[in-house]
Formats: sequence, C-alpha cells, structure tokens
Amino acid sequence: MTAVVLVPGLWMRGTSMAVLKRRLEAHGYRVQAFNYPSVRGSIEANATALAAFLAGVPGDVVHLVGHSLGGVLIRTMLERGVPVRLGRVVCLGSPLRGSRTAARLAHLPGGRWLIGRALAAHLGRGGFDTWSAVVPEVGSIAGRIPFGIGQLFGPFREPNDGTVAVAETVVGGLKDHVVLPVSHVAL
Repeated sequence: MTAVVLVPGLWMRGTSMAVLKRRLEAHGYRVQAFNYPSVRGSIEANATALAAFLAGVPGDVVHLVGHSLGGVLIRTMLERGVPVRLGRVVCLGSPLRGSRTAARLAHLPGGRWLIGRALAAHLGRGGFDTWSAVVPEVGSIAGRIPFGIGQLFGPFREPNDGTVAVAETVVGGLKDHVVLPVSHVAL
C-alpha cells in the first residue's frame, strides 16, 4: 500500500487540503493529513512531530505533499534524517528560499505574531539554497496568478501566486519545477 501525507501551510489545518485528499484517494492512495501548530510551534518541534507522525503511517511507501509552509517543514524534518519508507516529496507554493511577503508582514505591528515562530525561524536562516540530495525525487509546483495576501504588503515585480514569488519556490537539487496558472490558495 502507498500512503500520502498532506502537510498544510501557515494558519491551515489538514481539512484545508480536503479536495486534494479526495483526488488522491480516488487514485488508490491512502491519504492522511498532518496537523501542527503553524503559528505557535517552533519549526524544530513541528519537524520532530512530523517525523513521529510519519513513523505511525501505514504503508510500504509514504509520499509527502506540503503546501507553502508545509513544504518548508518537510525540508526541515529531512535535515534530521530521512524516513526509511519515504517516497517522493511535492512542494506546492513553498517559499523554500524564504518569503518576501512574510518578511514584509513581520515588520508591521503584530506581524511577527501573524507569521508565527516556524516561518520566522525560516526567514531568520535565510531560507534554503538546496534540497537534500538524499531524497531522490522532489518536485516543486509554483503558481503564477497574482491573487493573494502578498499583494497587500507590497508589490511583486516578478511572477508570483499572490503570496509567494515563483523564484522563492526554486532551490538546487529539485528533480522538477513546474509553474501553473493558479494562485497560492488554489495550489
């Protein structure tokens, strides 16, 4: 049996990925969602919790799909070790290189609270330059319809999904990178 674990982004719960869950289940995958405190929890604590969650997921192979911060969380977890049954990883609009939208928001009153501890830590480290070579197949999907919260915090001067710039979703070591005509939320 092949399983897929969905990891939602900032301010979201697993139910936010219900449409994707149903579509994957229709293709025979056993799908579970990982819920975590995306604002209050640290990136380290959330990565540890994700690893523990994956250990309990049944299946011969476990693929991971992370939306936005969820992809950053997956990448952070993999720095500590790769689960034995790990299959492919897909990041949906994940600001792997960092997020100008989040950085702009962090400078506003209450902004650091809104972006939360995990995303603030990712920004503090400057994002990622590469994806770990130990995971053979990692893909990143970006959107190019500029409709989202990022438009409220300053203009993008490059292709974006309204929240994350396409360039922020690309790092070295990806097997594939695709840009689709969708917004951040639609990913």
